[in-house]
Amino acid sequence: MPDGAAPRDPAEPDDASAAEEASAFSHPPVDPDATASYGDHPDQVIDFYAPREAAATGPGAGAEGPAPLVVVLHGGAWRAPYDRWHITPFVDFLARRGFAVANVEYRRGALIPAQAEGPGEPGGGPGPVAGRWPDTFDDVAAALDALPALVRKALPGADPRRTVVTGHSAGGQLALWAAARHVLPPDSPWRTDRPAPLRGVVALAPIADFRAAEKLGVCGGAAAQLLGGAGLFAERRPYADPALLLPTGIATTLVQGRRDTVVPQAVAESYADAAARAGEVVGLTLLEGVGHFPLIGPAADACAVVTEEIAQLAW
Repeated sequence: MPDGAAPRDPAEPDDASAAEEASAFSHPPVDPDATASYGDHPDQVIDFYAPREAAATGPGAGAEGPAPLVVVLHGGAWRAPYDRWHITPFVDFLARRGFAVANVEYRRGALIPAQAEGPGEPGGGPGPVAGRWPDTFDDVAAALDALPALVRKALPGADPRRTVVTGHSAGGQLALWAAARHVLPPDSPWRTDRPAPLRGVVALAPIADFRAAEKLGVCGGAAAQLLGGAGLFAERRPYADPALLLPTGIATTLVQGRRDTVVPQAVAESYADAAARAGEVVGLTLLEGVGHFPLIGPAADACAVVTEEIAQLAW
C-alpha cells in the first residue's frame, strides 16, 4: 500500500521509482506484540513492538536499561486506503535494532465531497480525499497525549523519557506537527502549554511545507484536501503547516532522497529555509540516488541511514 500512491497525478513514477516502491512494499506485514486504543473509533489505536533479541547487533548494542521509544506515523497522503500496516516492516526493522516502537493509526480521508476540492475541477477528482478535518489532527494529538500511560502498560521495557517521533511523507508532516503543538495559534484546540517531552523528530520525505507542496502538485493536491479544499487552505494552514510552526526548540532532522518524485527535495528544503528564517537549525540529510520509498524499505541502505539518525537522537 504505497504512500501517496492514490491518485498518482500529476505524474506517474519513473521505472526506478516504481521498482523502489515495489521493493519497499514486498515485505509482509508484521503483527504487533500489543495493541491499545486511545479512543472509540476503530482507527484510534496504537500497535506496540517490543525490542527484539537481535537488538544486540543494532545501534543500541551494548546499551543497558530501558529501550528508547520511537513513535511512528505512517504516510499514504492522509488517504483512507493507506493504513499503518504498510509501514510495519519498517517498524519491525526498528524493533530489531533495539528500539521499542509505537505505530500510531489515525483517521484518514474518505469520499467527503465538501473536502474534495483540489487541482482540477471544483469538487475534486476520483478516489479518496486526503485527510479528515479536524479528525486527523484530533487523533494525532490524542494519541501522543495518551501514549505515556499506554506505553507503561504495553511496553514496560521502554523509556518514554527517550522518545523520538518519526513519520514518512504525510506521516512526516504529522510528526513535525506533533512536535510543534506548543507553537500553534492560541485558539487552536490542539495547542499545548509546553513543548512535548521528546528527544527529537526524524521526518522522512515529509510534506513539510504545504505551500511548496501545492505548487508542486504533491500527491494530487493532498495538502489542500487535508485542510478542507482550496477555499479553506489559507485559513487553516496556520493550524497545520509545519513550515508555519517554527521555531519548535526540538531537535529535528529531515531525511530526503534526492531522486524523490513523490515528495520532491524542494519541499524539505523549503521547510529548512523556513526554520532558518525563524532562527532554528534543522538537520537535512540528502541521500544521493534515493527516491521516496527506500527510506522505509528494510532491505534498502537508506533505511539503515534513517535508523542511525533516530539513534543519534535517542541514545
